[in-house]
Amino acid sequence: MLREAEVKRKTQETEVSLYLNLDGSGKSSIDTGYPFFDHMLRLFCWHGFFDLKIKAQGDIQVDEHHLVEDVGICLGKALSNAIRDKRGIKRYGWSLVPMDDVLVLCAVDISGRASINFDIKNKVKDRIIDSFRDFFKAFCNFAGITLHVDVLYGGGYHHVLEGIFKSFGITLDQATQMEERRKDIPSSKGYIEEV
Repeated sequence: MLREAEVKRKTQETEVSLYLNLDGSGKSSIDTGYPFFDHMLRLFCWHGFFDLKIKAQGDIQVDEHHLVEDVGICLGKALSNAIRDKRGIKRYGWSLVPMDDVLVLCAVDISGRASINFDIKNKVKDRIIDSFRDFFKAFCNFAGITLHVDVLYGGGYHHVLEGIFKSFGITLDQATQMEERRKDIPSSKGYIEEV
């Protein structure tokens, strides 16, 4: 069974069309009109082995925030739709990724409960970081996952975000992998909340 999903979203601020294949090879075709964001999403795909197509536009002449957040919403919905009832997935994943002077720890639980801890130790105070924090928050809310991102050290928004997106891809790939020993829902309760 293919684990893929398509999501479309149109508001007065943005328009997003997104396709996600969890069992891909890292191929991506991404055009959001915000080149730095496209670069981060390609890193996420490459390191997570996700196939992702995004065509999006937004009012970036005002601010990139609406676009970044709405892509997070769509990607979260796509993940939730692609893993369906979560039967057989590993559920948990984590990684520790260096990016030159930056070291990022990322951990995820596909729990059905949206929660995020995004700690960069006050190393980077930048509005771009705030926009991307909102991307991850939107993703978690619409995917129903718990995400911890901890930048242990290093600075500069580019390397910090690059380390985060690489680590997030690796971590989410682990958590969404099928575990051949598990045929049921990955919870001792036999149930994970649907989003």
